[in-house]
Amino acid sequence: MDELDARLARIGRHPFRAKFRLYGRDRAIVDLRGMAAVRNHAAELIEARLAPAEPRNDGRQTPYRGHPVFVAQHATATCCRTCLSKWHGIPAGRPLHAAEKEYVVEAICRWIAGQYPDGAAPE
Repeated sequence: MDELDARLARIGRHPFRAKFRLYGRDRAIVDLRGMAAVRNHAAELIEARLAPAEPRNDGRQTPYRGHPVFVAQHATATCCRTCLSKWHGIPAGRPLHAAEKEYVVEAICRWIAGQYPDGAAPE
């Protein structure tokens, strides 16, 4: 277990974060499109909604459903800059660096894969 897995496990024990699961339409998107497409969607959503120094509607910009990435963002505390700062140590008030964006996308994708038996999400 690496540092990101340990952090996601710790976040997953928080009562609010622990209630999120991937099911219904959100799970169907992963099943139909595969993880490669979901990873691309995650990168696009993070770039548009989380990467700016002061995202529009920060703290309220991430819906709770409608796409597996949104559910995963809440489950992994990557939903807003405040949560990124509190749970992941990525400071708010400045644009995300490329490595930080990759880290956020990886956290989201690991959580989604973990919603499948043996972490075997459709490719």
